[in-house]
Amino acid sequence: MRIAAMAAGAVGGYFGARLAAAGHDVFFIARGANLAAIKANGLKLESVHGDLHLPKVNVTDNPKDVGPVDVVLFAVKLWDTESAAELTKPLVNDATRVITLQNGVDSVERIAPILGAEQTVGGVTYIATTIAAPGVIKHTSAFARMVFGRADKKPDATLDAFVAAGKAAGLSLELSSDIERERWQKFIFLTAMSGATATFRSSIGPIAADPDLRDFFRQLMEEAYAVGRAKGVALDHAFIDERMAQIAGTIEPGMKASMAHDLERGNRLELDWLGGKVRALGRASGIPTPASDVVWNVLKLHRMGRPS
Repeated sequence: MRIAAMAAGAVGGYFGARLAAAGHDVFFIARGANLAAIKANGLKLESVHGDLHLPKVNVTDNPKDVGPVDVVLFAVKLWDTESAAELTKPLVNDATRVITLQNGVDSVERIAPILGAEQTVGGVTYIATTIAAPGVIKHTSAFARMVFGRADKKPDATLDAFVAAGKAAGLSLELSSDIERERWQKFIFLTAMSGATATFRSSIGPIAADPDLRDFFRQLMEEAYAVGRAKGVALDHAFIDERMAQIAGTIEPGMKASMAHDLERGNRLELDWLGGKVRALGRASGIPTPASDVVWNVLKLHRMGRPS
């Protein structure tokens, strides 16, 4: 298959590299130091599932050099959504599927008016990756899973082919029968993970071990759950108990959300589309969000990067 990673960051770079190693035509869109490093040294993965070095990859900062592909893995920071979607246009034709792999819960709604409702497919990933250095992606979680699906639940031959390609490459790819619920479940957990690990400047282990901080983590999930239910999403409250058990037992205690890593590096934060989105939806629905308000107030001065 012809696949484009928009862009070659921690998520798009990881899945794109695994697919390229399996023999697919993968095109990485990158810029700046990351582009220069990949051109010079190739793309490297440092992974719990085995390291990988692709010395020669298709990398460019201009999607016009690539042309239409079968699948676009759309994984850019949330503030770049609309501008990156405009840049993605040369990669898309009627048969292309653009799978959104961003944080937040509104990517499909933001991208579809630019790239087409038929072409835009909701997706989520469950993976812990960071850019360790330009051209180097570090994967630290035992899991690396991608879930996606059409909102209208219609059959889709391109998505079926992509699932088959991913599985043949040893990846965990699956079609969801209810991608809206899947997106919201990821959002509920991620708002808590990002809010807690960034606010407390801590990995998840110490947070889960402390009763007060563990309760705060749960409250963040409860608030996101409440606003999701208010929007009519078919969410099961048992999901929260399952995720609380997960942070206490099966998640690596050293894990942090990407927003916590961005905070440490002085980078811009996705706060507006995570905890800030819960606050905004709560206000629109008349639902109190006191824990999300704390996260917002603690981190708001860092939203645009380290204050000067």
